[in-house]
Amino acid sequence: MIRVLIADDHHVVRRGLLFFLKTQKDIEVVGEAQNGKEAVELTNELNPDIVLMDLVMPELDGIQATKRIKAKFPNIHVLMLTSFSDSDHVIPAIEAGAAGYQLKDIEPDELVTSIRRIMAGENTLHPQATTQLIKSREMQEDLPHMKHPLTPRERDVLAELTKGKSNREIASSLFVTEKTVKTHISNIFSKLEVQDRTQAALYAVKHGLTASSEQ
Repeated sequence: MIRVLIADDHHVVRRGLLFFLKTQKDIEVVGEAQNGKEAVELTNELNPDIVLMDLVMPELDGIQATKRIKAKFPNIHVLMLTSFSDSDHVIPAIEAGAAGYQLKDIEPDELVTSIRRIMAGENTLHPQATTQLIKSREMQEDLPHMKHPLTPRERDVLAELTKGKSNREIASSLFVTEKTVKTHISNIFSKLEVQDRTQAALYAVKHGLTASSEQ
């Protein structure tokens, strides 16, 4: 049996899912959560195989709930079932660890197929979600640091610069001369297409470049 937990703040949606899934011989609905906080608590209590997770819920949204569940129970699968197909929702959901992303207009039989495929180790994405992922990857490839990767030492300098350190402090931390630091910073500005230290630091934070190459 595939043990399913339903997490959705709409009673009608939960009832509809429960009614349909009960007709499947290999699926058992073990619980229902009205918000993300309950979803995390019930996952901890009931240990389901898969959580059908809504995205927008009170107290804790689906993305944060998914992160907490996957951090504690990496073997429990999460299938996002939502009304949103834009990149602002799709990308964070996949990054949070969701194994699938389907829209609520999915045909019931397709939903069951998605659940079974996820349990078989496959990822299932709605075509619109797939499109958003492809667009996101294409945009990532066009980013300055992807086109012009930083060297390990430039990453080290950028990590120190992001902490607000002066050239002298960076030089001291990395055991190099101030002149060397200035050269690295100049190269960083050029590669990241930024004009000053503040812009470089903001770029680093936004794109996850704050860790040194040694970490």
